[in-house]
Amino acid sequence: MKFGNVDDPNLINISLPIDHADTAIRLQAKLRSEPLRISVGFPTWSKVKLPNFYPRGTKNELEYYSTQFNSIEFNASYYRIFKPEQFAKWHDQTPEDFRFYPKLVQNISHWRKLNDCDGLVDEFINSASRLELKLGTIFLQMHEIFSPNSFDNLVKFIEYWPKTYPLAVELRNERWHTDISVVQEFNQLLAENGIDNIITDSLGRRDMVHMRLTTNRAFVRFAATDNPMDYQRMDAWIDRIVNWNELGLTEIAFFLHQNTEKENPLLATYFVEKLNTTLGTNLHIPKTL
Repeated sequence: MKFGNVDDPNLINISLPIDHADTAIRLQAKLRSEPLRISVGFPTWSKVKLPNFYPRGTKNELEYYSTQFNSIEFNASYYRIFKPEQFAKWHDQTPEDFRFYPKLVQNISHWRKLNDCDGLVDEFINSASRLELKLGTIFLQMHEIFSPNSFDNLVKFIEYWPKTYPLAVELRNERWHTDISVVQEFNQLLAENGIDNIITDSLGRRDMVHMRLTTNRAFVRFAATDNPMDYQRMDAWIDRIVNWNELGLTEIAFFLHQNTEKENPLLATYFVEKLNTTLGTNLHIPKTL
């Protein structure tokens, strides 16, 4: 993830902000009937993007990937709408507890900017729904030029969105996170419609580490730096997840992004091991070569 890169990570305050007051309210709004579901993964299963991850001779990358991680932030769906049959094929190649978190296609987000895209939404969901119970939260990522001046487009999009499919939103224009009146209206819109406000932990955009949940789920995109400080950042996230779990968090999706992906498996292994130790979970610990 190039978004939010900085020249010198050591100059950035990497600590996580305290939770917004609304976070505890959202977490305690619904009694949890099952243990916290934790999804951990990368934005791709491509062998090219994950060097030193696949054993030599691996032919089906998705099949192997899904033995090591229980989910994927599926960025490939941003570039085109795959046919329903393709999603059904991916469904059949993965274990029962695996989850896909597809990014909405760029035709909706970047080209039409949420304007007049009902038909595309229907087409996307018709295809992705073939993942059945393996379909996790779908997420919308908007370009930085999409500002609060287009708030009406966002409202209309959310009003049309079928509420049976969980949705998360990442808005990158700074005003969504710094303009006080906009921030309040935006988060209220998400909360009223059961939509997650994505937390993007990127060193160059600390405004997006808002720690304001709008549902009792959390969707986190972690941009690593290839710097030892990433392990400190992971520790901080473990502490926060433990706290959220105690407050009633039902689900967290945590995806790791890194510019030089060779370190990703090591960082992910550390993260999963710490989760298992602190929360008593039994997540599979990814192998590293």
